[in-house]
This record gives sequence, C-alpha cells and structure tokens, in this order.
Amino acid sequence: MPGGILLYKILVIATLVVGILALYSNLGPRALGQTSGHSRPAQGQSRTLARKGDGRVKKTESEWRDQLTPEQYQVARCSATEKPFTGKFNDHQENGVYHCVACGNPLFSSEAKYDSGSGWPSYFQTLSGNAVSELKDISLGTVRTEVICNRCESHLGHVFPDGPRPTGQRYCINSAALGFTGAQDDSTSAGLDENQQPEK
Repeated sequence: MPGGILLYKILVIATLVVGILALYSNLGPRALGQTSGHSRPAQGQSRTLARKGDGRVKKTESEWRDQLTPEQYQVARCSATEKPFTGKFNDHQENGVYHCVACGNPLFSSEAKYDSGSGWPSYFQTLSGNAVSELKDISLGTVRTEVICNRCESHLGHVFPDGPRPTGQRYCINSAALGFTGAQDDSTSAGLDENQQPEK
C-alpha cells in the first residue's frame, strides 16, 4: 500500500509542522516586539521577584495601563522595544538621575551615560547594585540578558558585555522605560505620585 504509507508520512509531517508553528507563535509576539514595535503579552506569573512587604511595587495590568502612556506600557510591561534613534533620552545630556518610569526606582546616573552609537540610551553601570535584575532572554533565538527594574519588574532593555571601561557593560535601555530628575531639580518627584518617588 504505497499510497497509504505516503498519506501516513504526510500526516506525520503536517502534525510536526503544526506543532512547530504553535511553539513559534508562543515566542513570536515577544520576538516581534524587539524589532517592530509589537510586543509580547503583559507580564504574567513567570516573574516572581516581588514578595509582600519587601518594598517592591505590584499592580494589576489594568492599573499599569491607567498609569502609563500606551508606549510606556508596551515597553515597560510588554517588553516592546522602541525604534532606534527615536527615544527622548538617546541624545540627552543633562546631569541627573534616570529612574524607572513605572515606579520611580533610581536606575542610572548621567555620569554613567555614554554614546554607544546603538540608537538607545546606554550606560556602563547602574546607580546601585540592586537597582535592576537580569534575566536570561532567548526570544530572538539567541541568548541575551534582559534588564528589568528590581522594584516593579518593568522591562527596561538589555545588557551586553561590549561597553567601555571600567565595567565593560552596555546597558541598552529604552527611553520609554525611563524618567529623569535633573541635578538642579530640588523636587525629586518629576511628576510622580507618592508611590513612584525615587528612593533617596
């Protein structure tokens, strides 16, 4: 029965293709989010950094949507990536502190900012050792290191080992994930509510 064997092989191959496509569709939105402005679904239960009483910020996705602009929400909560050379902080030169747009956590000093030529704000170190957390990211088929805010788990960008001395690190961060407080600004709020104040 050559025809029966051929039909069986076709069904097996079709089943494998459907399985592969189903797997790809689960990874696809995040992968697309890194290059085309689309994004993966809002963060679910996979991140478990926040625990009750540890000072970290937890909100529902509805609350994040109400607080953030659409672009901020897509980047910070859905891990989208803004287009290179379009972010407001890419060429920003003012002295001060860059903080998480979602919770106000101080992340980077202007003293650590440099022009990497990548099209995104880049820093060679964080403001403190516990400002961010780093997670393994395989969304584009390669292993990268995702950087998230250690206080609210918002996506910030990625870190690469090709930065300048003294650290050799390049924190490649989306402008949409950042706020800024200038060095001459006596008020650290920069438009943030009480729950978003940068820590002093």
